[in-house]
Amino acid sequence: MNIPTELRYTKNDEWIRVEGNTGTIGVTDYAQDQLSDVVYVEVSVDVGDSLSQGEAFGAVESVKAASDVYMPVGGTITAINDALEDTPELINSDPYGQAWMIKIEISDPSELDSLMDAEAYEKYLETRE
Repeated sequence: MNIPTELRYTKNDEWIRVEGNTGTIGVTDYAQDQLSDVVYVEVSVDVGDSLSQGEAFGAVESVKAASDVYMPVGGTITAINDALEDTPELINSDPYGQAWMIKIEISDPSELDSLMDAEAYEKYLETRE
């Protein structure tokens, strides 16, 4: 299982990469593995929208299931990865790279403290198997 050490993780299997005050958000390798073949990705927010930590911003659908995707921290949407509309399978092939879903301006950096680092996320996954 691929769990990059520079990211932070949620119990709902989202990741966030923090660079300055910008957060890039997507779903984890574990999530895409559980979903199997992703066939559709929906981002239900627009650039400029502000969402709170834990609010749903989209969904990922596979041949097995559909799963909502939640904000790891609150913030304002600054970019949406439109490539996922035409190539949702990027979630399966490159969950931490080309398959990022949204970018945000983080509204409260202290919310990052409630997320798991790679080691904690790996231990959390072990409790779920």
